Amino acid sequence: MANEQAKFLQGSLIGHIITMSLTASVGLLAIFAVDVVDMIFISMLGISELAAAIGFAGTIIFFSSSMSIGLSIAAGALVAKSLGQNNPERAKEAFTHALMFGFAFTVLVSSLIWFNLHTITGWVGATGSTQDMAVGYLQIIVPTMPFLMCGIVASATLRSHGAAKLSMAATLTAGVVNAVLDPIFIFTLDMGLNGAAWASAISRVAMTIVALWPIFRRYGGFSSLKLKPVFKDFRPIANIAFPAMLANVAMPVGIAFVTRISAIYGEEAVAGMAIIARLTPISFALIFAMSGAIGPIIGQNFGARNFDRVEMAYRQSVMLVAIYVSAMVLLLYLLRVHIADAFNAVGTTRDLIYLFCGPLSLAWIFTGIIFVSNAAYNNLGHPYYATWINWGRNTLGIAPIVYVTAKFWGAEGVLIGQMLGGVLVAIVAFILARKTINDARKLDAAKTEGPAMGPNERSFKVMNHRQ
Repeated sequence: MANEQAKFLQGSLIGHIITMSLTASVGLLAIFAVDVVDMIFISMLGISELAAAIGFAGTIIFFSSSMSIGLSIAAGALVAKSLGQNNPERAKEAFTHALMFGFAFTVLVSSLIWFNLHTITGWVGATGSTQDMAVGYLQIIVPTMPFLMCGIVASATLRSHGAAKLSMAATLTAGVVNAVLDPIFIFTLDMGLNGAAWASAISRVAMTIVALWPIFRRYGGFSSLKLKPVFKDFRPIANIAFPAMLANVAMPVGIAFVTRISAIYGEEAVAGMAIIARLTPISFALIFAMSGAIGPIIGQNFGARNFDRVEMAYRQSVMLVAIYVSAMVLLLYLLRVHIADAFNAVGTTRDLIYLFCGPLSLAWIFTGIIFVSNAAYNNLGHPYYATWINWGRNTLGIAPIVYVTAKFWGAEGVLIGQMLGGVLVAIVAFILARKTINDARKLDAAKTEGPAMGPNERSFKVMNHRQ
């Protein structure tokens, strides 16, 4: 019987990549655009410390969000592989167990963060009234971490089923809800920065509801909870989720370092970096989306042992990264004055925005290669490769370079070092990804030598080799 749920085993790969990436990027754009609108609204209040407070708070939020993304990578990889093996019941079970483990984990982590907010914001350089504002903002946002995790995991599961539009609807809903509530809470109810926090908190709950609804209506909802399968799944979920979380936490660690160095050059520098941190995902949303979009494509074809399609999907994704980034950098350059004016940016803040909206941002081609390579590692059974690459990029790839460039060019040097830090790491990531695909092909060939087996049995053996 044909595998009707595994949509990526046939048809145009570049078509699948573009469709999945575009639909995912629309939802992400909605969320990221609201972050930018938040910053514009807060800037309109005329209190300079508020923008810096969002910058400090954003670092902590990025850290917590990265853990949820790590859990979603585990769920998405296991679901995609199961669908590639024509086993939808196993896919439903993997989703259920990943969501259950993720919810318990994020409740624990969010509690630890919430009770230590003053200490944690101090670590990233926040002080005085700016720190108090950041803590107040985070006290509202942090308790919604479990909802964010559920929404992200459910969206990743929908992508693994090939339901790109349904996944997009969840993230798009979050963006729309946030955009509608922001001006009401910030201005009409005069809640200021806390109003922006409450709008974001409610949007996370909305995203969770919209993401879970089609899973229950179309894909069977949750599997029954039995202790033996639950405990049996802990290891394969942890084998992907733990290194994926470590890999994703690396980026906010790198950003925290950059934020702390920026603080040396004053609140204008921190505000500039905070604005850039919100412009970046808007400008390069397709790159952020591709890391999650191509995972199911690689995962399904890996589960079905279609290694030629796995390799082609990786190559075409890298090509799309280069084309997209080049076009976006040109657009940023043409709009740089209008972008700076929209944020009422002056002094160092404006200088940093101009620097970002120029050829320096071509370095995002290398960051895109890292994202695509990480998706390949996670879906080919080598999630720790993504961990090593991300930590290499955000420690040795950033810290020494930022330190040196900041000495020469001050606040602008911080941004230059951050952008250039991933070039060598991206080259290593590309070589390692190609090797990983070739190794998977050789392993499959070795496993299929000997007594004859059916396609599903061979695929099952290969897929479970590392579990």
